[in-house]
Amino acid sequence: MARDFLTYYLPADIVELLDIDTLELSKDSFVDKELSEYFSDLLYKVELRDGRAIYVYVLLEHKSYPEPLIAFDLLRYMVEIWNLLLKQAKAGKKLPMIIPVVLYHGRPRWHIAQDFRSLIADDGKLERYLPDFHYELCDLSDFEDEEIKGAVVLRVAMLVFKYIFRDELSDRLPAILGLLRELTDKRSGLEYLETVLRYLSSGTDKVDKDDLRQAAEAALPEIGGKVMSTIAETWVEEGMQKGLQKGLQQGMQQGMQQGIIQKAQEDAIDILEARFNVVPRSIVEMINGIDDRSVLKILHKQAVIVGSLEEFKHVLEKAMS
Repeated sequence: MARDFLTYYLPADIVELLDIDTLELSKDSFVDKELSEYFSDLLYKVELRDGRAIYVYVLLEHKSYPEPLIAFDLLRYMVEIWNLLLKQAKAGKKLPMIIPVVLYHGRPRWHIAQDFRSLIADDGKLERYLPDFHYELCDLSDFEDEEIKGAVVLRVAMLVFKYIFRDELSDRLPAILGLLRELTDKRSGLEYLETVLRYLSSGTDKVDKDDLRQAAEAALPEIGGKVMSTIAETWVEEGMQKGLQKGLQQGMQQGMQQGIIQKAQEDAIDILEARFNVVPRSIVEMINGIDDRSVLKILHKQAVIVGSLEEFKHVLEKAMS
C-alpha cells in the first residue's frame, strides 16, 4: 500500500528519484497524544537511486476541515525525527532529507499554502532568517473515484477516507467494499474488511451499524454477515466493559476535560492581553464559548502570531463557522 501510495500520489519527478523497493516502515510516531484523535502519521525510510537514504513523513489529517498551521506542526515533527536519528546515530555528518506529505480527506478543499514561509509575517527584508520548506498534499476532494489508483486495499482505504465525512457514504459503501472481492487471498480480504468496518463504526456518524451490516452483506454475501456478527459480539463485550467503568470514570473525566478546556481558554486570553493590553469582551466571550480542544489549540497558536486583535477576531470567527 505504501509503495503504491508514494508511486501514484507523489510528484512524478520525485518518484523517479526513489528506489521504491527499498521502502521501510518506521514504528515511531511523532503526533502529540492530545492530537491523536485528529492526526496519525507514518514514517518511511527509502533509498534514492544513487544509494542515499531519505525519509518520507506522511501525516494523515482525520478532520473535516483543513488545519491552518499544518506546516508548523510538520516542522515540529521533522525536527523530532532528526533528533531521533541523531540519538540513534543514524544521521551522518549531514541530516537526511525528509519529504513531508499531508493526506487530507475533509469536505472543504484545501486552501492553505503548502510552504512554511507563508506562516511568517515578513516583508522580504529579513527573508534570510526564515526557515522554509514545501510539503506535498494529497487532497482527496480533488480526485474523482476513477482517479484513485493503486492496489485494492489502497483504493478501498482512500475511498473510505474520501467519503467518511460525506452524506453519500451510505450509498457509496457497498461499491467500495465490493472492491475487496478482487483480493485472491480470502483471509487477508476478511481481515481487511473487518478493519474497514471497525474504522467506519468509530470514525463517522454518516452510517450506523445497520448500514454497515447491509453494505457488507451486499458487497460480500459469503463473508460480510459473518464479519459483522463477529464485530457485533465485540461491540457488546466492549459495551459491557465500558459500562462497568463508566460510573467510576465519568465524573473524573468530565472534571479533567472541563479543567483542560478552561485552561486552554484562559491561556489564549492571557496571551492576547499580554500582547494587546485590553481584549474586547466580545472576543473573550467567543473564546469562552469554545469547548473543542483542537480549535482552542489553533487559537492559542494564532494568539501568538497574529498582528492585531482584528486579525485574531477574523481567525476566531472562521474557526467558529
